[in-house]
Amino acid sequence: MLNRLTDSLNFQTQALALRSERQRMLASNIANADTPGYQARDMDFARALREATGSSLSSGALNTTQSGHIAPAAGARSESQLLYATSAQTNLDSNSVDMDRERANFADNSVKYEATLRFINGSVRTALDAMKSPNAG
Repeated sequence: MLNRLTDSLNFQTQALALRSERQRMLASNIANADTPGYQARDMDFARALREATGSSLSSGALNTTQSGHIAPAAGARSESQLLYATSAQTNLDSNSVDMDRERANFADNSVKYEATLRFINGSVRTALDAMKSPNAG
């Protein structure tokens, strides 16, 4: 029973951390909209979440073959795994930030971040209610 609760919370925690990281990237893209040569970055959220939760092994994943090896953090993202956003229209300064796309992605990610927070809050509240004594009225 406890495993189901912690597994669900661990999944939501990983999703929240990845949403936070994606929000940081999108904010960086927006902040650099006027920087010549800046290339917008993004992540494949679904793939990152699968990697973070151990649902799939990524190519190039680190293996711990000895007890002294340090395991990589779950969901750890290296710069090489980030994607470059393709520009819908070429710019003279080689900047690939599309403000309409970035704003839409930022808003979408914000809504999903808030939904994840609400889900975690509801799960914790439900667990706490279940642990209350029926006589503690």
